[in-house]
Amino acid sequence: MTAERPLPVALLLPGQGSQHPLMATGLYGYEPVFTEAMDEFFDAAGPEGGPLREDWLAERPATELDHVTRSQPLLFAVDLALGRLVLSWGVRPAALLGHSIGELASAVLAGVFGTRDAVGLVLDRVGRLAKAPPGGMLAVAASTAEVEPYLSGDVVVGAVNAPRQTILAGPDGPLDKAGRALGEAGFVCRRVPSLSAFHSPVLEPACQGAAERFAAVPKNAPSPPVHSAYTAAPLTRADIDDPSFWARQPVAPVLFWPALEGLLATGDHLLVEVGPGQGLSQVARRHPAVRRGTSTVVSLLPARPGPPEADRAAVETAAARIRAAGHAITAAAPVTAAAHPRPAPSA
Repeated sequence: MTAERPLPVALLLPGQGSQHPLMATGLYGYEPVFTEAMDEFFDAAGPEGGPLREDWLAERPATELDHVTRSQPLLFAVDLALGRLVLSWGVRPAALLGHSIGELASAVLAGVFGTRDAVGLVLDRVGRLAKAPPGGMLAVAASTAEVEPYLSGDVVVGAVNAPRQTILAGPDGPLDKAGRALGEAGFVCRRVPSLSAFHSPVLEPACQGAAERFAAVPKNAPSPPVHSAYTAAPLTRADIDDPSFWARQPVAPVLFWPALEGLLATGDHLLVEVGPGQGLSQVARRHPAVRRGTSTVVSLLPARPGPPEADRAAVETAAARIRAAGHAITAAAPVTAAAHPRPAPSA
């Protein structure tokens, strides 16, 4: 790799489970592009914007951040704002790959949906999903074949994140039963932060009627290409124009690893995760192309929650790494005094 021919950039946008209190808030009022993008989201959210902003900035949100009405819209907003921050540096990604709600954010960055239309679609989605029965998700250090005997009823494979990282989803009772059986069999399991059974049939009734909302908004061909974690292939015009494709995403399984394999089969990339945490970065580092050093991973935010300074330092480090990889960075200077300072820790 040389400065004349740097690796093409692919943005990775995380989804449910990566949220945490105060995620990325250290950049709010500090990075102008990020701040503007978040404010645009809150404004587009109308009456919901104020409560969403308050809970995002609160150490103890009034509504739990793992609740669908907070995790989904705020993850969408943070992914989108971080993606716009990277674009503002002059970085032109060759591809986008989002996980769960991250796919909708990637579609906005690629111009498939307008921002205000997408915000309306997200809020419509979470309003529907909030009425679904309670449930959850379980990460299992096992292959899909290994978890197969433990699936029953509404407990299904909700996501394939890596060859031996499978996410199960379903109602709490059956999911807990499957988790106990897997643990007794020697498999390592942990609950994913979620109060909903994303990517399972439990959410099917709640998604009824969502297709009509997607049918009513304009859609464009993506630029750059969006690699879908639902088809494990670049979005086609048929995918984009199909309202049911978008409406069923909360029910359909996420095929992140096959999608990542498809992306890297087109050539090596500089994979930049734009979202809270480093979950997708950790998964991507397992890929053979990354392990042999021909593809590289950069995370925009810290692996774990921390003070505002940690968010800012992580972004600066990420920009330096992208620059060192041969990409010209023309970053806007942060504001000197935070216009929207993060609140002091509550007692």
